[in-house]
Amino acid sequence: MRIDMVSEHASPLVSLGEVDAGGQNVHVAELSAGLARRGHQVVVHTRRDDPRAPAVQRCPSGVRVEHVPAGPSRRIGKDELLPYMGAFAQHLRDRWASHPPDVVHAHFWMSGLAALIAANDLGIPVVQTFHALGVVKRRHQGDADTSPPQREQVERLIARRVAAIAATCSDEVFELSRMGVPRSRISVVPCGVDTEQFCPDGPALPRVPGRGRLVVLTRLVPRKGIDTVISALVALPGVELLVAGGPPASQLVADPEAQRLLEHARRCGVADRMQMLGQIRRRQVPALLRSADVVVCAPWYEPFGIVPLEAMACGVPVVAAAVGGITDTVVDRVTGRLVPPRRPDLLARALRPVLADAALRAGYGAAGADRARSRYTWERVVRDTLRIYDRCRSAALVPAAGAPR
Repeated sequence: MRIDMVSEHASPLVSLGEVDAGGQNVHVAELSAGLARRGHQVVVHTRRDDPRAPAVQRCPSGVRVEHVPAGPSRRIGKDELLPYMGAFAQHLRDRWASHPPDVVHAHFWMSGLAALIAANDLGIPVVQTFHALGVVKRRHQGDADTSPPQREQVERLIARRVAAIAATCSDEVFELSRMGVPRSRISVVPCGVDTEQFCPDGPALPRVPGRGRLVVLTRLVPRKGIDTVISALVALPGVELLVAGGPPASQLVADPEAQRLLEHARRCGVADRMQMLGQIRRRQVPALLRSADVVVCAPWYEPFGIVPLEAMACGVPVVAAAVGGITDTVVDRVTGRLVPPRRPDLLARALRPVLADAALRAGYGAAGADRARSRYTWERVVRDTLRIYDRCRSAALVPAAGAPR
């Protein structure tokens, strides 16, 4: 099968931890690689944001990444990309008119818009994964939401016109249903985890003897709730916090969010127990997670949340905010604890017994690793995604009522 992925801002080649680089990049990269391993021809279309990037780059997996010339060849925040989606769509249409794929899979709302425009009248089914919905973002961020004002209206249009929607969690299904999308057109396909790379056995970063360790791995943006974890640290004496993500460590001094968090730690009196690591390489992530007593994820909201899943696969307990996709992956009092978001007091209360009880941590960790292996491997995600593609292709081959046969 010829499969074209459209991921306008989230390249599978980018380093993780930057402002607009996170779980979507991992999802696109791993799903594409898994499809390629099964013998499918996969192309990922992403916007050119570096003038030095080649027009086409082939990954070791065999996936082709095509850099689409749409707007200036430099980094632009994803919320500022909408004006360039017309050029992005025209590039796709020019390609698909002569070399149509069997199916297109769009990731994020602007990718869906570009894909639908490009595929119009070409008979190519488009599958959509939103990764996040504008209505949810606005609900939680309010005036701080920087999305274009057209986002929610465009998402409703996309949801009505695509052949199928691959939602990443049950919470997203609920939100789509509220938007009027028929449940029959929605399938839940979560993010996955590489259980060979992320596993309990393997190296771990060094520890300070006698000191508990919390690890947060995330982008440095306010909605990820890192300040909530810092506030909770006040009530957890003898515990250190490692925060990974954002720009390289040498550039943290120039990062406004990193400096805000450091100042918050100083005000809370815990700066001596918090270390900001900056961006770390993907291959270093398992060792970081294994070094933790608990991995903490405390976002205001989270469309899926790949870090809790990776921590579980490493056999590490997760204490997380009960939001979005995290409520699907983390089972309260089985693989970790779930707490309300933006409540440092309740976060500290949940963390305290887990940090104090090695047997409890071991039980949560073992259950988490088993859950990751049984439910969230990329092999299973690829298999479920292919079922959606096959249904869409079959439906596209059935003539509409009254159409000539």
